[in-house]
Amino acid sequence: MKVLSTNIGESKTIMWRGKEEKTGIYKYPTEVPIYLGKEDVQNDNVIDRRYHGGVDKACYLYSKDHYSYWEMKYPDLDWNNGMFGENLTIEGFDEKKVKIGSIYKLGEATVQISRPRQPCYKLGIRFENPAVIKQMIDSLLSGVYVRVIKEGLVSAGDEFTLEKENFEGISIAELYTLLFHYNEADHIDLAKRAMDDPLISDSDKKYFGKKV
Repeated sequence: MKVLSTNIGESKTIMWRGKEEKTGIYKYPTEVPIYLGKEDVQNDNVIDRRYHGGVDKACYLYSKDHYSYWEMKYPDLDWNNGMFGENLTIEGFDEKKVKIGSIYKLGEATVQISRPRQPCYKLGIRFENPAVIKQMIDSLLSGVYVRVIKEGLVSAGDEFTLEKENFEGISIAELYTLLFHYNEADHIDLAKRAMDDPLISDSDKKYFGKKV
């Protein structure tokens, strides 16, 4: 897997339900490396820290491989890397294969796969259609947040290399299934494994645990 672009967001004011709100979801490729800190990407605009940034959401990654799927649904949008609000657009990334808790080398940084993205209304504003929220949930093409174990610079062209796999863990797509598509007949064993995994965030356990 490889970093295709590093993306930074500018603060932008939008109208939502008659109110002005600021957002950093409008991200665009940079010509310089970005620095991954413990709680966010340096010089990025993180507006609402209730839902963005922090140890479990220090940096958001999305797969370039998924872009063609979305471009077919939204051909009239002005497409660029960073379209999903990701700081890193990655080639070869697959939510069905990457496990929560696994550790990767990423440029100078070392990161741990932490949480799939739970899309909010601002993604609908970015795509000019609120239907994209349910479409992302149904597709399982969530992208992922990472914890930063070792801070450092990441550049376009850097490899995203597995250092330590959480062999007993579940994939990003499996956790997303528990969060949004849980049914007891199909997923009870998966839910038990997830609840016993200390590398899955307490917030995610609380969210899907209500259904179990």
